Amino acid sequence: MQKDLLLSKIRQGADMTRREQIVLAAMLSVPAMLAQLVQIVMEYIDAAMVGSLGAEASASIGLVSSTIWLFGGLCHAFGAGFSVQVAHQIGANRFEEARHILRQSLLCAVLFSVTLAAIGVGIARQLPHWLGGSADICHDATIYFAISAAMLPFMTLMALSAGMLRSAGNVKVPSVMMATACLLDVIFNWIFIFRMGWGVFGAAVGSALAYGIVALAITTYLLFRSETLRLSLDAEKEILNNKSEIEISLADAPKPHTDRSSFVPCRRTLHKWWHIAWPMGAEHFVMCAAHVASTVIIAPLGTIAIAANSFGIIVESLCYMPGHGVADAATTLVGQSLGAQRKPLARSFAHITVGLGMAVMTVMGIVMYLTAPAVMSLMTPDDAVQALTTRVLRIEAFAEPMFAAQIVCYGVFVGAGDTLIPCGMNLASIWVVRISLALIFTKVLGLGLVGYWMAMAIELCFRGAIFLWRLKGQSWMEKLKM
Repeated sequence: MQKDLLLSKIRQGADMTRREQIVLAAMLSVPAMLAQLVQIVMEYIDAAMVGSLGAEASASIGLVSSTIWLFGGLCHAFGAGFSVQVAHQIGANRFEEARHILRQSLLCAVLFSVTLAAIGVGIARQLPHWLGGSADICHDATIYFAISAAMLPFMTLMALSAGMLRSAGNVKVPSVMMATACLLDVIFNWIFIFRMGWGVFGAAVGSALAYGIVALAITTYLLFRSETLRLSLDAEKEILNNKSEIEISLADAPKPHTDRSSFVPCRRTLHKWWHIAWPMGAEHFVMCAAHVASTVIIAPLGTIAIAANSFGIIVESLCYMPGHGVADAATTLVGQSLGAQRKPLARSFAHITVGLGMAVMTVMGIVMYLTAPAVMSLMTPDDAVQALTTRVLRIEAFAEPMFAAQIVCYGVFVGAGDTLIPCGMNLASIWVVRISLALIFTKVLGLGLVGYWMAMAIELCFRGAIFLWRLKGQSWMEKLKM
């Protein structure tokens, strides 16, 4: 395949034309973007199903959604700490070491995710009250969050497996799996919400089943079918039997000094995992804490505002989720390039992917501005929720290009193993700029939910600008130590 040939050029130190770099970036980005778009469409349908139950049902899910993202973000950070190491090892043609890191990640994933799930289930009853939810939505919010928390082991496996496959250059399987999860989510939700009449509980059960099935499927594929990372691979047999260009290069690669069949994490792997993952985890925790603080700001504005904010976040994801697809490609390309000790190529891929992400999200922002009223009319029958959500989405549309810059730049930095300073930049921006402006606009000026989204749009533009400023420098490429 052309993609595999171009990826092998990175590892072999071969020259790549600008056109080849753009083609490779597009080949890795487009499947991920399409999967993200499918996911968003399915989430729209999912939200419309819940929205048909009334504003209270939507608000009960919206109340705890930021906390669910907090836990999901920790799962993503956990997986990135291992998958970025795999990208570096593959870039350096150390395929055996990449599989050794995969083995170590599995035991860690079980211990981490079970602990996280126990914490989530333990706080489920009190969480809606801590967030300032009214009595009419707290019961459903508790049920939804408890079921979501119980599924965290599957979310961790899905995040880890998808990240590993993307690091090896396989974007097709994670994209198909994500689209499948969304399709199953809609099917199960239709059954449990409408046919069974389970309401918000049915929405939680449907999502849990969908993502549980797909998490097991993608993990099975990674461990037993992946061309590069399946655990049954033996590098020496590949050299003898296949004599392919990639396997021949293994002959000159350094051999690890540890037992490659062991699932017990070694200190070196854990040290690198911690270096990459803890800033990301801390960032997700503190940023989601900021989102929780935002929920506390929004909750007193009433059920209509909570529901409109929840719908607004879902609709806006149509714009920014494709940016995350490009960011995933950026992480792979930059990670493999730096693993191969090719800094100029890593910088070139960084510029290409950031430009691509900004172009895509600019177009999506225009689409969101023009179609917001029609989309909202499909998602909820409540006229007040429709009108308020449309207003805030049209404010946010102007921030999408700079939001793209931040998203893809962050993917670039993660691929380089540079997570500490970018995480600090994210935290400073959201806490100092967004929360401060949100309090001023909502409490002092009395602009309500519109004021909060104005603050968010301003902050996203500021954050994109400082990430582009860091990308211009050299320091982000100096963090990798093989």
